Amino acid sequence: MEGTLLQRLGVSATAEAVYWAMVDHPEWDAGQLATRLGVPETVVRDALSTLADRALILPSSSRPGTMRAVSPQVGLLALLDQAEQQAIAHQAKIQAARASVLARVTNGPDRERDEIVRLEGHDAVRNRLAEHAHTASESCLTLTTGKAMTAAAIETGNQLSRIALSRGVAIRHIYQESILDDAASLAYAERMAKHGEQSRITPEAPLRMTLIDRRFALIPIEPRSGRGALEIRSGRLVSALRLLFDMTWEKSTPLARRSAGDSHGLTHQESAILRLLRRGRTDEAIGRQLGLSERTVRRVVADLMKRLDAESRFQAGAEATQRGWI
Repeated sequence: MEGTLLQRLGVSATAEAVYWAMVDHPEWDAGQLATRLGVPETVVRDALSTLADRALILPSSSRPGTMRAVSPQVGLLALLDQAEQQAIAHQAKIQAARASVLARVTNGPDRERDEIVRLEGHDAVRNRLAEHAHTASESCLTLTTGKAMTAAAIETGNQLSRIALSRGVAIRHIYQESILDDAASLAYAERMAKHGEQSRITPEAPLRMTLIDRRFALIPIEPRSGRGALEIRSGRLVSALRLLFDMTWEKSTPLARRSAGDSHGLTHQESAILRLLRRGRTDEAIGRQLGLSERTVRRVVADLMKRLDAESRFQAGAEATQRGWI
């Protein structure tokens, strides 16, 4: 165990062995240490130099001309202090480098001149989001609309959101309710919530957008076109979009409340089917959207109608809404 600790603090295995031998046998000289450890005496002397540099051994006052091992309690605490100071200095260098990069990235002539910038195509948008994941300092707010998240959006979110979360950036995500009728989209939302994303659901979302800190906003060039996005850098426009997001957030339902959703004994699958029944979807359409066989949908619908004492599919959806099941 001690060896593992010393090596993590930058002491080689040989120097470590010499140190513990000196602790156990303070009377041994370099020759005796070499014999005991089975290494050349020159190797022991190199190890002694390393240990002296780390203040793990000091000149002996009782035996002039020899070295003594510092007690492990004192020596290891001193070594930990050194490592901590080095880590602090290294972190300071990283923060200084980050500040330099941010200054260059966000204050360049193009960024100052252009208040709205076109990001053409998926790759350009993803690259810009990746940049934001590494440079955001406060928050990332996303409002997602549509019937389902694309596989590309889920992959991007998996990677970049975790980067931002690992850096301490707060992530809030509002999903349009219809999106969570898609199994892959729902699985993504629940997975990200477990990683620390704050998630809510709204029946209807006004538009798709991502807000970075209080400085940038990305909105699609054309909804569902995949052509790319507009990055807005105007403070007034970003503030207006932030206000819209906050208002939508306040009116939305926490994802955790839906995920718990068992107060009425409903599974995620049953809740999704009831919402689609309420919208008048056929068994075939429900199965296609949720990735279920038509037979499974018919079985679940029949069970739900019985539990709701409903005589028709539409009545089941209406009764579920009236009871507050969905």
